[in-house]
Amino acid sequence: MNVLTDNFALYGKGFLGTVQLTVYASLLALALGFLMAAFRVAPVGSFRVFGTVWVTVLRNTPLTLLFFAVLLGLPRFGLVLPFQLFAVLALGCYTSAFICEALRSGINTVPKGQGEAARSLGMSFGQTLGTVVLPQAFRSVIPPIGSTLIALAKNSAIAGAFSVNELLGTYKTLNELGYSIIWTFVWIAVGYLIITLSISALFNVLEKRYGVAR
Repeated sequence: MNVLTDNFALYGKGFLGTVQLTVYASLLALALGFLMAAFRVAPVGSFRVFGTVWVTVLRNTPLTLLFFAVLLGLPRFGLVLPFQLFAVLALGCYTSAFICEALRSGINTVPKGQGEAARSLGMSFGQTLGTVVLPQAFRSVIPPIGSTLIALAKNSAIAGAFSVNELLGTYKTLNELGYSIIWTFVWIAVGYLIITLSISALFNVLEKRYGVAR
């Protein structure tokens, strides 16, 4: 227990860093995921191609490689940002591909007649998608989106290898101080468990309130 009590501030700083990464990257992933899902079902061919390429490339690229590309590659093109922001970009963009596919599967469950009815009333593609299709699609994909964001929280551990303050990175300092490596990782695991269970509880509430009854 002394591993936690003697280093509570260090654990707290790492825990807060992981929470911030998770929240910011989740918001970016949801925004990009919605946008790419709209692109993939858009009537404009170039949008569909862009959305398909985005999803295909990111879903088939190792996340660690994407971190290297963002944190070490972008500064070579003159884009210099804090490492935490680079980590948010890497995590958010990577996860957006999975959010997009979850939403697209939900869009496919919405009867085509509803979109056709909306268009017959004079609604544009954007209006039809935003007010008729996506709200219904989101209701059916709440569980998979929740699972994807839980995976994002765990994937944030990679950021520690790139000098980003997060929970897993605390083990380096504690190991140098001579604390038991086993108990160091036990308390790190507890921190991740708190974060993932919180996300799970949030999406359970959303599913009960807005999800499709089965």
